[in-house]
Amino acid sequence: MNNDIVDIDLLFETSWEVCNKVGGIYTVLSTKAKTLQKIYKDRVVFIGPDVWTQETPSPFFTEDAKVLASWRKSAIFPQGISVRTGRWNVPGKPIAVLVGFEGMYAVKDEFYGRMWNEYGVDSIHAYGDYDEACAFSHAAGIVIESLCNHYVKGGSGNVIAHFDEWTTGMGLLYVKSQLPYVATMFTTHATSIGRSICGNGKPLYDYMSGYNGDQMASELNMQSKHSLEKCAAHQADCFTTVSEITAVECEQLLERRPDVVTPNGFEANFVPAKSRFASVRRSARRSLLGVASALTGVKYTDDTFIVATSGRCEYRNKGLDMFLDSVQRLASMNPCRKVLAYVMVPAWSDVPRTDLQEVFKCGGSGPLADPVITHTLHNPNGDAVLNRIHQLGITNSADDTVSVIYVPCYLNGDDGVFDKSYYDLLIGMDATVFPSYYEPWGYTPLESVAFHVPTVTTTLSGFGQWVIANFNADFESCGVNVVQRTDGSYSDTAESIAGALKFLTCADSTVTDRIGDAACQTAHHASWSEFIRYYETAFRIALDRERIRIGEKK
Repeated sequence: MNNDIVDIDLLFETSWEVCNKVGGIYTVLSTKAKTLQKIYKDRVVFIGPDVWTQETPSPFFTEDAKVLASWRKSAIFPQGISVRTGRWNVPGKPIAVLVGFEGMYAVKDEFYGRMWNEYGVDSIHAYGDYDEACAFSHAAGIVIESLCNHYVKGGSGNVIAHFDEWTTGMGLLYVKSQLPYVATMFTTHATSIGRSICGNGKPLYDYMSGYNGDQMASELNMQSKHSLEKCAAHQADCFTTVSEITAVECEQLLERRPDVVTPNGFEANFVPAKSRFASVRRSARRSLLGVASALTGVKYTDDTFIVATSGRCEYRNKGLDMFLDSVQRLASMNPCRKVLAYVMVPAWSDVPRTDLQEVFKCGGSGPLADPVITHTLHNPNGDAVLNRIHQLGITNSADDTVSVIYVPCYLNGDDGVFDKSYYDLLIGMDATVFPSYYEPWGYTPLESVAFHVPTVTTTLSGFGQWVIANFNADFESCGVNVVQRTDGSYSDTAESIAGALKFLTCADSTVTDRIGDAACQTAHHASWSEFIRYYETAFRIALDRERIRIGEKK
């Protein structure tokens, strides 16, 4: 065995996003799975929530009764816990166990009391998704206990249970209590209180050293989530986070410095092969230009510069406000090509616009009413992105240098307008912009460079900091332009982004090809084959500390 590879008999990884595509953690785990499976074969078991029904089955999970069959035959669970075994439909096809957890609600008060007595977790102020997350992770802990009792008799062997985000904290504490011979790992992908501070419009970075996590949790009504997350971080044998910028946040707000920074790697296996790349890009551009023309009545030529932002719909945290203001400034800078800017973030969308679909069917000319959005919204008056587009006076007329189109839905290939996945459209972009204020890592710019698409991100993103640490952070060096962003730099940062985009609109094909190649090389450096070594370090720390704990008890 390679000396860098830790000898592990069983490795569990628990997350709300196993076989359940919600956000960026799904991308982390589903892409990491291939590398873990290659190293550890079927000694890796992913555990996720069974939130699916026969009417709406998970498209990400294939049930297989032969997987973990001997355990399934003998396993007995408390009433209200159920399991399904199979494979996660991602590269590597790792083992996945989906856990039904309805029965845990009936015993939650007793369990919360036990976690308070043993670990000091404050569940009194729980609300929203707290109970659901804890019911799932409690059940997941019981399932891990059952699997260990079956496969690791007597507590021998190297076993690691890895838990992601506060939503799985109760599972970690259950395992710590019941299975002392299991090494535990906890990863926070973003602290709940840090995200809340930013989401409430408070400055995080300039005042970081003055914040107390417990005090802010009380002020922002986040006591229970913060308490659980902080406790899991302190009780884990190994605590990790995804970037140095978030490690600083953890140290201040959770009062424990992560043992290891484990940056999020990537698998580019969904990027089309070189022989197909050009044709897939042309198809994407036809769709992007065609939808824009049908919506606005404007003919967008093939050389239109297409730029986009995407990701979670967090207006300030993800920098959606800054993206809109930046492209508005770009319009006044006389870009060398007409610009088509897409905002692709899922909001509270209703249905595809019927008038837009009618244009696709029957032809005709626009512009349609409000030609800045592709789908209807349940809350058009309360949608921050749409309101800002209107406030900026964007109308997408034929004379406009910059057009802006809002796509407020998940791009899974069945949205009713594009009917293509996000990746099938990303390849058609000329650039992307992710001017995040709060971004512990930043998968969206990494996805972009994997498709040879240059991207702009900020110094407040983990990915941006990684680029600065490893490259000259400009387009021609690495395909990524990292712009300075601080609590007080909004206007200057927006101006820098607009200037970076103008440069790209004026660059000739020789320069853009060179930038695209540099972007692709950056993505290679951020592959899981490169980054898995950080996890091996974390595994080693967790096992070493578990052995010390066991030794202390003897």
